[in-house]
Formats: sequence, C-alpha cells, structure tokens
Amino acid sequence: MDWITGIQRALDYTEAHLTDTVDYEAAARQACSSAFHFQRMFTMLCGYTLGDYIRMRRLSLAAEDLMRTGDKVIDIAYRYGYDTPESFSRAFTRFHGVTPSGARRGGSVKSFSRLSVKLILSGGTSMDYRIEKKDAFTLICKKKQVTAPQGDTATADISAFWNEVGADGTMEKICRYGRFDTYHGVLGVCFSDELADSGFPYGIGAEWNGAPVTDAGLDIVEIPAYTYAVFTCRGKMPDAFRETYKRICTEFFPQSNYEYGRGAELEVYPSADTQNPDYTCEIWIAVKEKA
Repeated sequence: MDWITGIQRALDYTEAHLTDTVDYEAAARQACSSAFHFQRMFTMLCGYTLGDYIRMRRLSLAAEDLMRTGDKVIDIAYRYGYDTPESFSRAFTRFHGVTPSGARRGGSVKSFSRLSVKLILSGGTSMDYRIEKKDAFTLICKKKQVTAPQGDTATADISAFWNEVGADGTMEKICRYGRFDTYHGVLGVCFSDELADSGFPYGIGAEWNGAPVTDAGLDIVEIPAYTYAVFTCRGKMPDAFRETYKRICTEFFPQSNYEYGRGAELEVYPSADTQNPDYTCEIWIAVKEKA
C-alpha cells in the first residue's frame, strides 16, 4: 500500500467513527503504522493533533445537526461523545462562540471540513539520511512517562525531563555507566511500542558499558536489532527537531522505499549545547522496506 492511500484510509476510518469511539490503534493500522507514529505524523502534517481534529469535526457536525434537525441537545451531545449536556455546551460554546440553543435560533457557527489527502509536487531540496543496520544493545537510562505524542505537550514534558536529569546529577551517573563508541552522544529514547492512553515512556541514557550499577533510579533495557533511517538535525532545539521530523514525515516517508518499523526511536545528542544555532544531532527511526 502506498503512503497516500494508507493515510486516506486512516482518515476515512476516523470519519466513519465520529459518532462512536475512534480507536487510534485501528486508525493507525489503516495507515500501516503504529499508534505512536501515526499520531506524531498526523500532528506534523496537519499542525494540530488527531484528538483536536476529532473534536473539531464532531463539534462542526453537531452544529449541523442542531440547525437541520429537531433532535434534543442531549441526544446530539451523546451522539458526538459527550457524557453530559453541560460538557457538550461548554465545548460547543468555546469552539463556535455561541451556545447550542443560540445556534439553533440562527446564530453563526464554524464549519470545520473533513481532511482528504492530495498529492502535491514538492521537493527539490536535499535531506541528509543514511540507512544503518544495528545489532541489539543494552541501554542504561532513566525513564519517565510523558504525554502522548499529539502536540507540543510531549515536547514540553521531554524538555523538562532533560533539564531535570541535567540538574539532579543523573546525567553524570549515566555518563559513568555509558560507552559512546557506537552512538556518539547521550541518547533520548522513545519507547513507542509502550504507548498508552496517558502517554509513553521516554528514556535518557547511553549504551551500557557493563559496569555494576550501584545507583538507584536507573533502568537496564535491551534494545533489539533494527534497521534505522538516520537523519541529521541542525539548529537550535527543539525547533530544529520539529522541523526535521516534519520533513521526515512529508518528504522521506512518502517518497522512499521505507515505512515506520516497530521499534524504539533514538535521538543522539553529542553535547549539551542544544541552544546553539549550529547544533547538530541525529534522529534514528526504526524502518522496514515497504511491501
């Protein structure tokens, strides 16, 4: 299945389930992706999260139902996933700027149209990447649950976690137990296969050098062998990271012979000078060849 067809199928699935439960895993399967990568890719492509898209589409359709049918407000609220008329009314008013009863009386409402995928010719710019097959390795890291990857909240959680690890002495411990001859820097690791409704584990660590670990709060994690697409990211963090990841989603995956694999995603940071406009790091994404 090509990239465009997969994304369109995921959007079609989402639209078909706006009046019941949208299963993010099921939507991602339509795009031959994991829920983690689909949500992240959706945000990069659209500029808003999948959850925001579902909310705005439901409120747009709810306004149509209010104006063209005589259905009770409570029935429309339940139809579009709201537990009470009060919660529906609050969300409706925030989005449309008018109450449900006001909309029924002829007040102006917003229309948020459904998404569709179109092929737009683009490119003409270079993007540095390489494909590397890596053996399994042992990671020593500190892990923390961060917000699901739907928007800037996850980025803020991760940035705060890096600051915490740098300030409380954990980074020195990681460096003491780490080896840096394979991955030339400290690793940020997204454990995307462990995504849950509330978020996913993110780790900060290094390849373990095998020394006995006597410090509490550090985890030893086995990272299986994967094939990675490795991208060079240049510029001040986290803006440069977001821009590079957007290009990965919009340029690399649609046009390459690779798709997301199901594996940990690595970020390799060679130094702590992340606010330097000339800073360079790498993003390692587990991939597999398209069928």
